[in-house]
Amino acid sequence: MLSVLRQIVQEVNEAQDLQEVLRIIVERVSCAMGVEACSAYLVERRKHHYLLVASVGFLDGVDGKVTIPLSEGLVGLVGEREEPINLSDAPSHPRYRYFPETGEERYSAFLGVPMIHQRRVVGILVIQQRQPRRFDEGEVAFLVTVSAQLASYIAHANAGGVMTHFTVTQSNLPSTLHGIPSAPGIAIGTAVLVLPADLDAVTDKEITDIDREIEYFEQALETTRADIRRLKGHLAKTLLPEEQNLFDAYLSMLDSRSIKEDIIALIEEGHWAPYALRKIIKRQVHKFETMEDPYLRERSADLLDLGRRVLANLQSESPLPHTYPHDTILVGDEISASDLAEVPQDHLLGIVSLKGSANSHVAILARAIGIPAVMGVAGFPAHKCDRKQIIVDGYHGEVFTSPTQAMISDFARLAAEEKELYAGLDELRELRCETPDGTRVALCVNAGLVADIRPALQVGAEGVGLYRTEVPFMIRDRFPSEEEQYLIYRQLLESFAPKPVTIRTLDVGGDKFLSYFPVTEDNPFLGWRGIRITLDHPEIFLVQLRAMLRASNGLQNLRVLFPMISCISEIEEALRLLRQAHREVIDEGGNARFPETGVMIEVPSAVYQAHELIKRVDFLSVGSNDLTQYLLAVDRNNPYVANLYDSLHPAVLHALAIIANAAHSQNKPVAICGEMASEPTAVIALLGLGYNQLSMNALSLPRVKWIIRNFTVVKAQQLVKEVMNFHHAQDIRQFLESALEDAGLGGLVRGGK
Repeated sequence: MLSVLRQIVQEVNEAQDLQEVLRIIVERVSCAMGVEACSAYLVERRKHHYLLVASVGFLDGVDGKVTIPLSEGLVGLVGEREEPINLSDAPSHPRYRYFPETGEERYSAFLGVPMIHQRRVVGILVIQQRQPRRFDEGEVAFLVTVSAQLASYIAHANAGGVMTHFTVTQSNLPSTLHGIPSAPGIAIGTAVLVLPADLDAVTDKEITDIDREIEYFEQALETTRADIRRLKGHLAKTLLPEEQNLFDAYLSMLDSRSIKEDIIALIEEGHWAPYALRKIIKRQVHKFETMEDPYLRERSADLLDLGRRVLANLQSESPLPHTYPHDTILVGDEISASDLAEVPQDHLLGIVSLKGSANSHVAILARAIGIPAVMGVAGFPAHKCDRKQIIVDGYHGEVFTSPTQAMISDFARLAAEEKELYAGLDELRELRCETPDGTRVALCVNAGLVADIRPALQVGAEGVGLYRTEVPFMIRDRFPSEEEQYLIYRQLLESFAPKPVTIRTLDVGGDKFLSYFPVTEDNPFLGWRGIRITLDHPEIFLVQLRAMLRASNGLQNLRVLFPMISCISEIEEALRLLRQAHREVIDEGGNARFPETGVMIEVPSAVYQAHELIKRVDFLSVGSNDLTQYLLAVDRNNPYVANLYDSLHPAVLHALAIIANAAHSQNKPVAICGEMASEPTAVIALLGLGYNQLSMNALSLPRVKWIIRNFTVVKAQQLVKEVMNFHHAQDIRQFLESALEDAGLGGLVRGGK
């Protein structure tokens, strides 16, 4: 049976669509198990029934036409019990129901197993036979195995609207697809499909003139550089200069010495340029894709976009220019920042990308220019939506295909109200972030690129709550020198002076590995990473600390944050090295004061030692993304368990209370710098718990300020006291959303006002 299963899996993987998958399953299963009938039913919850979508042994023409109510028949019983039903004489069972249109009355033996994806029944797989018999344990196990493998495929295909293949009556119904909300807003417009050059389609060829091939490659690089400069200029009137630096980051990657030299080395071995390009780009992309840090992981998409652009120029492709309607919504497998720049800015209304996340360059740009974006929309039927009207809801990460006129009218009203709402938020820029009962909360930004600076200042940020220092280390083929780091930190500190800037020390290891500093571990996420690496390599750590301190000369706005602290000895050793670096800078004539220091609370051990940690530093800063993951043992990027990730889980709130109480006991500030800080419902909880500083992306800052200026601490404390007795994250979320609605702030968690 194992070999049969492998063959079925291989055929399924090669199938073109769900309809073909189901046909393969029923045909192969009926043959492998020697039964006379096999049928597959999918759930249509809106219609409260199962739909027969594929069958062998039934009458011709019944697929897509027979329906069974969810609570009726043996198929309904399998779904209700969520376990196999094995009967030797099905017609004698009290739940048996006869469907004459199928011709199944001649079958006695029945085995039905549910297809379950993430705790929900998505379909039922049934085998039947004339001769009464009870299927043995091996046969049941085989069918359960097939259904388990099929369930995930069905769930994703169903999410993509593939069920419309099976019934004509559904073909014009609206379909809702879910992704990652990456830039808030609502857009109604025409989908325009983006089709980039395909690196995966490149095969190798022998070359005879290596020098000429290298020359072709160099010319393609130069053409690509010119393309990127053109696209940057295209956005010059829309983006601030610092925001345009995202394209400078592209150029920096393009000019990476290690990438360029590795490609040329392959060409010199006799491979033609397109293949050498594919080989090295895919290798680098894989390195970034395996990183845990979502910000750094999304740099893989930037590299891939660059590789495709160089490939197009290598192949001398001259694609016909797109015609962009005035209500363009860009749709594609992986929309890039350069794709966005190709569209006239007064024509672009929204973005839908099948891959990517809120940390991708295009998501960053979408937030900067106020374009709604939804990333990671699995199962989106992009080819079928090209040039058709769709709706994008950037608040909830939803995309609606084939919308009805009523839906279009409703979302148009919400979009108009949203525009009015954000016009009011602009007025908050110069106002203090203070609750109606007089409590000040500092609103800062998270940053990782120079491009993040100007948007932060434009929305009235009170400083930088977290600056990631990994990027300069990632894009080089060696450790950056002290002078190179100094120049980066100096620009950052000067841009915000006198506002405080919190710079996190190097946080690599785990998934964020350096090509020139390889680390091999069985479990890197619980291994040698973050502060553990830098403490083991003071020669690297001291260079970075000296660069930070030198950059702060005369400015006095540097704050140093130590990541992944899990015990007291780590912070004591980190502070010792910081004091050493400070003495060295002073001895060399520098004018840097000793900076404020903080511990990043990301692991459970730090939560329970927070009362001791705060005695040794000036502030605590919670990395809510990692803390939530470690507390709940949930990888939010794993589709099998991502639905369990919730920063409003009772355990997370209780941990946050412990951390805040520790800081308050020493009269020291406590901050939060994860996504939780920008989530409206969570902001109420953080306000009630006593968090003094919230750090987030720049676009979210006005919304959070509006909440704080319209919500008293007394009210927030009352709400937190109540939710601390709740046992379910969903109950907490609904309770806090209701509080926002009651306060007239509901428009911040949905469209409209």
